Amino acid sequence: MGILLRWLGAFLLLAAIFNPTQWNYVRWARDAWGTQTPLIVFTGLILAVIAMVYLVATLRSIGILGAIIIAAVFAAGLWVLTDWGLLGLQNSALNVWLGILVLSLILGIGLSWSILRQRLSGQQTMDEVDG
Repeated sequence: MGILLRWLGAFLLLAAIFNPTQWNYVRWARDAWGTQTPLIVFTGLILAVIAMVYLVATLRSIGILGAIIIAAVFAAGLWVLTDWGLLGLQNSALNVWLGILVLSLILGIGLSWSILRQRLSGQQTMDEVDG
């Protein structure tokens, strides 16, 4: 359940920052910059800190190569679905949602990697200690 919640958190974070609807941070910031600048900056900093937590955890756990491999797996899956005619990529809004889904899955897997590795291998992991 914790893995699902981590992924859902990443999905909601990315969708809050940008999505193809009018309800996202980027659009709100662009439209209301002159009237709500302090709130926009404050909210943007909070979103940036949360995104950095996800990104740093992902890069520390699976690295850039792991993120690229996970993205490649999902890209190949989308290619198969497109080739079979189950998915059309002409809809730009759908493409954005698919991008958010893939990025959130990468971040969710990255944040949950030690749990996944422990469950798959049965081995405990230790945090790195700088000394």
